[in-house]
Amino acid sequence: MEKEQIIRLHEWLQGRITLDEGADAVKVMFNEPAAEDFKKEGFGEEAVNLTLKSDWWAEMVTDVIETPDFAEPDETPEQILQYARDLVVEYIRKRLYT
Repeated sequence: MEKEQIIRLHEWLQGRITLDEGADAVKVMFNEPAAEDFKKEGFGEEAVNLTLKSDWWAEMVTDVIETPDFAEPDETPEQILQYARDLVVEYIRKRLYT
């Protein structure tokens, strides 16, 4: 994948991470995409293979959802949301940038 496509990919995935507004505590939600979602966004089979079909994908999803568990008590929900979104960038940078 080219650099611009990788950037577009992690920005799209970051946008799928939100806070559950109805939860009593800070809860991160990840609207995990299916292969069809990638295709609807204009990503090819290569993007699906390098993400959804990779060994690291499930670990990333778990880490994103569990972000609040590792936050400091005084951190705001917005900070925690940003940490979760930053995780996506870190995972993708480690695996897709050459």
